[in-house]
Amino acid sequence: MRIFITGASGFIGSAVTKELISLGHEVIGLARSNESAASITNAGATPLHGSLEDLTILKKAASQSDGVINQGFNHDFSQFDNSVQIELKAIEAMGEVLKGTNRPFIIASGGPTVSEKIDFSDFTIPRLNSAAKVVELAKDNVRSSVVRLAPCVHDRNKRGFVGILINIARRTGVSGYAGDGTNRWSAVHCLDAAHLFCLALEKASAGSVFQAVADTGIPLKEIAEKIGLHLNVPVMPIADEEIEKHFGWLYRIVGADLQANSTITQKQLDWQPIHPGLFEDLDHGNFFD
Repeated sequence: MRIFITGASGFIGSAVTKELISLGHEVIGLARSNESAASITNAGATPLHGSLEDLTILKKAASQSDGVINQGFNHDFSQFDNSVQIELKAIEAMGEVLKGTNRPFIIASGGPTVSEKIDFSDFTIPRLNSAAKVVELAKDNVRSSVVRLAPCVHDRNKRGFVGILINIARRTGVSGYAGDGTNRWSAVHCLDAAHLFCLALEKASAGSVFQAVADTGIPLKEIAEKIGLHLNVPVMPIADEEIEKHFGWLYRIVGADLQANSTITQKQLDWQPIHPGLFEDLDHGNFFD
C-alpha cells in the first residue's frame, strides 16, 4: 500500500514509518523542513515538502494514497488553540477527498479514558473536534479510526510530558507534584504505540476508537519520586498558588487524573504492548544525561 503520513519525522511518526516500510508499504511523509525531509529519506520513505496548513498539498497526497495516517501536530503549547484549529482544518481537507473510497484514515489524538469511549460532549478533552470529524467519516465510506495516546509516550530518550517534568525539576531544583500526588497518568512505549497505528491501518473497522495505553495509571508522586532520585533533588508538593509558575503550561494537567485502559483495544486488534514500561525506561534510558 502507498501510505501518506503527516508527522512522519516526529517521535511516534518516525517509528510508524519504519514499521510500515518493514511490512513492505510505500510511505510518503510530509516534511516541514529540509531536516525533516532528510530524516524521512533516511528511514526509506519519500518526503513531500509542506505543512498541515498546505491544504492543497494534503488533499492531493491523500487522494493519491491507499491510506492516510495523521501524526502531525504543532506541540508548541503556547499556541495550543491555534495548533488545534490547524489540525482540524487539515483533517477536514484530507477527509473530504477520502469520502467514498473505503480507504483507511487514522489520526493521533489524546485524552484516553478508563472506559475507552470518547464522550463527545466533554469539551475539556483537547482535540475533540478532530476526533469527532474522523469518526463521522465512517458514514461517508471512509475506514476512519482514532488512536488516543497516553500522556506519557516514551522510549529511552527525553520525550513527552515526563521529559518536561524532568526539565522542570532540573531547572528549579525540585521534583514537584500537585496536591497529594495520587492522580495517575497512563503511559505507553513509542514502539508499542507505533505498532497500534499499523494494526489500525490493516484491521480497524470504520469509526473505531483505540487507546495506546500500556501502564494504565502511575501516581504522579511516584513519577516525581523517580525523577527526584535520579536528579538527586527534593520531592515535594507544589502549593496551589505556585503551580502555574512552577509547571508553566503543564499546570493545566499536572493535577489531572489521566489513568486509562486499553482492554478493548487489545482485544479488537490483538495488540499486546511488549516494550519496557515507563519506569524501566527512566531507570535504564537517557532521560537524565
